[in-house]
Amino acid sequence: MSEIRFNARQLRDALGAFSTGVTVVTTRAADGSPVGMTVNSFTTVSLEPPLVLWSAHRGVDPFDAFVSADHYAVHVLHAGQQGIADHFARSIRDKFTGIRIRSGIQGLPLLDDYTARFQCRVERRLEGGDHVMLLGHVLAFDHQPGEPLIFHAGGYHGCRGTNQDRQA
Repeated sequence: MSEIRFNARQLRDALGAFSTGVTVVTTRAADGSPVGMTVNSFTTVSLEPPLVLWSAHRGVDPFDAFVSADHYAVHVLHAGQQGIADHFARSIRDKFTGIRIRSGIQGLPLLDDYTARFQCRVERRLEGGDHVMLLGHVLAFDHQPGEPLIFHAGGYHGCRGTNQDRQA
């Protein structure tokens, strides 16, 4: 059976029909410096044990730091943080200049502003084409109410509504 070829732009547009949340994932490089990048491939895997997963693209600058790190933190962004998402998506050397951070588990660099934050220990690295998936065991988490930042069809959006709007 021959492999079906796809037009990369058309495939990207079709995949963009799926709305995702926007996160910034952080860790420490081997030299101890903080690294981070914007990620929208974050997902829940399991509640028992508490596992999450995200994918690191091989072509991005902090890739080596993330695939060799033992811990990482995922910060789910709120609707007012498009600037932070754009900042951590750029290819700049020190993404933490002017960004307030605190130290988390194993010295993880933690952002102060988020709707949810998960500090994780890497359980497994899984090869997946041009990405490596990082399965993480959640060691600690924080949550603050807020409207999430959503990425859909190549752009950022807010998402109005709360659990109170849903009927039981």
